[in-house]
Amino acid sequence: MAGGVGWQRMKHFLLMIAMVTLVVVAGCKTTPNGINQTSKAKIGTPIWEFKTGSGVWTSSPAIGSDGTVYVGSKDKKLYALSGKSEVKLWEFETGDSVYGVYSSPAIGSDGTVYVGSDDKKLYAINGKSGVKLWEFATGSGVGSSPAIGSDGTVYVGSYDNKLYAINGKSGVKLWEFEMGAFGEVFSSPAIGSDGTVYVGSHGFKLYAINGKSGVKLWEFETGDRVYSSPAIGSDGTVYVGSHYNKLYAIKTDSKGLAKSPWPMHGQNPLHTGRVMK
Repeated sequence: MAGGVGWQRMKHFLLMIAMVTLVVVAGCKTTPNGINQTSKAKIGTPIWEFKTGSGVWTSSPAIGSDGTVYVGSKDKKLYALSGKSEVKLWEFETGDSVYGVYSSPAIGSDGTVYVGSDDKKLYAINGKSGVKLWEFATGSGVGSSPAIGSDGTVYVGSYDNKLYAINGKSGVKLWEFEMGAFGEVFSSPAIGSDGTVYVGSHGFKLYAINGKSGVKLWEFETGDRVYSSPAIGSDGTVYVGSHYNKLYAIKTDSKGLAKSPWPMHGQNPLHTGRVMK
């Protein structure tokens, strides 16, 4: 069932490693916060820092084509920062929840930012203005980070034991896939070149799902919960970890990663977290 003991334990673990301040590291001029930004600054020293209202934990920053940095926080907000400095461009507050925004943002080809929240919703937000375009309600918290297909379909998991496929323009549900008992989805989906969507679940399984129809193609059973998000090699091999102390390499029919705006957590296997030009 959604919100099971395994996920509660994981939440407490993640809270222990939460950081209240987002810190960016390199070298440039001095900021209003007094941080040295000169070109002579040592490598490994901060360029700037931006303080959020609570921890920045599993939400990893995403970088837009113009250098804007987007990141979520336990304070229920998604932030857009200049990237060149700690100047806040806008903030978007999600609904009431305990854990806020721990999903990592994904950026569409038109600059739309998609992100999940513990308030049980996935949001589509205008990357320039911070204005909400639409929201989609799931049955439980959304810690899974969205992936975007080549046709703009957004895929995201929820603790309600489901993977959703949503029209990226309208927010209309295209299909949902039920993971079964104890199938909460913390894993973030990855999309193969053939459109297959790969995602793990707390139900000890990795699933391969047809991205168009939502029909299960196959499943692979691990020995324990799958918090890990799949990565897809250039030859189509899918790599995923399990709580059972194992990393698996699984043969698939995909021929690498999908050519889409944001096909996996971190955008690409290098996890650069930025729009590819």
